[in-house]
Amino acid sequence: MLVFLSAAAQPARAEDEADDDHDEARRAVEQGKARPLAEILSRIQPRLGGKVIGVELEREQGRYVYELKVVTSGGALREIYVDALTGEMLKSERK
Repeated sequence: MLVFLSAAAQPARAEDEADDDHDEARRAVEQGKARPLAEILSRIQPRLGGKVIGVELEREQGRYVYELKVVTSGGALREIYVDALTGEMLKSERK
């Protein structure tokens, strides 16, 4: 079962961190260091094998990486790491 909390139910600090993450993602796209998430997802969606339920943009080894949390049709949770600039799938882990 998935549970979603409203922003009002989360501490203010988490909301501030989410805003910071969004701002960082926007800057990365504006500076040409990452592609918009929608563009990346449209490229790789057929290869994901499930539904994206969460996304984080991280910096790893000097590049931006989208970490996608995916629930497969069988109900398994996977984390898929995608280069945010090229759309290359870097690795996939079962959780």
